[in-house]
Amino acid sequence: MDNKLKVFSNLFWRFFERCGAQLVSFVVTIVLARLLDPELYGLTSKVAIITSILLVFVDSGMANALIQKKDPDDLDFSSVFYFNTAFCIVLYIVLFFAAPLLSNLYHEPNLTPVMRVLGLTVVVSGVKNVQQAYVSKTLQFKRFFFATLGGTVFSAILGISMAYMGFGVWALVAQQLSNVTVNTVILWLTVGWKPKRMFSFKRLKGLLSYGWKLLASALLDTVYLKIYPLVIGIKYTNSDLAFFERGNSLPNLIVENINYSIDSVLLPVMSAEQDHKTQVKEITRRAIKTSSYIMMPLMAGLAACAEPFVGLLLTDKWLPCVPFLQVFCIVYAFYPLHTANLNAIKAMGRSDIFLKLEVIKKILETLVLLVTMRFGVFAMALGQLFSGLLAQLINVWPNRRLLDYHYFQQVKDMLPAILMSAFMGLTVSTVSKLGLSYILTLIIQVPLGVLIYVGLSAVFKVDSYRYILGIIKNVLSSRKDAA
Repeated sequence: MDNKLKVFSNLFWRFFERCGAQLVSFVVTIVLARLLDPELYGLTSKVAIITSILLVFVDSGMANALIQKKDPDDLDFSSVFYFNTAFCIVLYIVLFFAAPLLSNLYHEPNLTPVMRVLGLTVVVSGVKNVQQAYVSKTLQFKRFFFATLGGTVFSAILGISMAYMGFGVWALVAQQLSNVTVNTVILWLTVGWKPKRMFSFKRLKGLLSYGWKLLASALLDTVYLKIYPLVIGIKYTNSDLAFFERGNSLPNLIVENINYSIDSVLLPVMSAEQDHKTQVKEITRRAIKTSSYIMMPLMAGLAACAEPFVGLLLTDKWLPCVPFLQVFCIVYAFYPLHTANLNAIKAMGRSDIFLKLEVIKKILETLVLLVTMRFGVFAMALGQLFSGLLAQLINVWPNRRLLDYHYFQQVKDMLPAILMSAFMGLTVSTVSKLGLSYILTLIIQVPLGVLIYVGLSAVFKVDSYRYILGIIKNVLSSRKDAA
């Protein structure tokens, strides 16, 4: 299998892993949203803020260092495994004893037991982390498909069953904890690598010299993202937090399928070519063009269909989240630009630049937050949109020298997707003004949007459209030859 097909094959498995998992999660979200009130979702969102910050220590830094290293061996993987596991246990102990204080911060004393149970995801994720790095480094992304899907399906059945039986917030807790646990067990049983009885502080130190900068960057990024729900949770109501988070989570559900798939495949592929600047530039450019071609219409379509979509699937009680959803669709539409540029910087071994970028972005974004938080929750969402536009410019800036790939070149590569998506979204949104039922509106909007976007791509012979068709034909023909 040549390099192009190998990359696409792994992207295929990563993408369908995320699609399968998120499809099940989406169904679960719909069912639970109908069974439970927004108030309960706001409650669990408060706990998720804390656990998300702790999970940064698990999912960032050392795992990326293993992936970026040219020739990691069992000593490297084993050293990181034991270090991560021990560190996550320490983090959980701290969380366990800090839970009452954190609950008081939210003025929610009932959060203490919820936080202590949900916090176990930190320990379980610590056990899984190095297995994930090994799968990514060796490009065995098919393993993720079965592990993620197994955990998602099991947790879906458990969560919905508990919600029907009246367990309330504990249904959400059980769903999240069981998901990561089953995922970890399946991955542990199916991946060939297991930790060996070996450990090296020297190897760990070498990996830390690269990884700590990525860890600090990810920590800054996550803390900043969670500052918004943290401020909303303290300053406003649980329902306000639930609508803000739901408006964010629906477009994020789509973005995770595509962006996370591309992100996890790009880093190991780029890292393998880190000594060839031209090759890294071409991979970066292709990633931006192709992923934006997919992401832009999905976000434009979701924004255009937001009201009937939310009303039909989540019921009218969730309609206040529609304006937030539309704002976040614009924010996430440009994520391919962030992902490809940051992966290029990491792959070139410049974690120092990566950290500097995060510091600069977070200073500017914090100023935006301080200004907008006084004007309400929606103003804070608009602030995130403005911050995202600033972050684009900052993330692209180093690659004008590292890769000779300037911002305006990148925007030019995205321009066909931007213009076609904008036209499609505006056209589709007019259907909502006809006063039809939610379901009939969506039945018209979705195929109309697909027809417009694909039709424009074919008429104007868009490069990404032809590239995707070419790859699909190559994969299908290679499978026929193999058969």
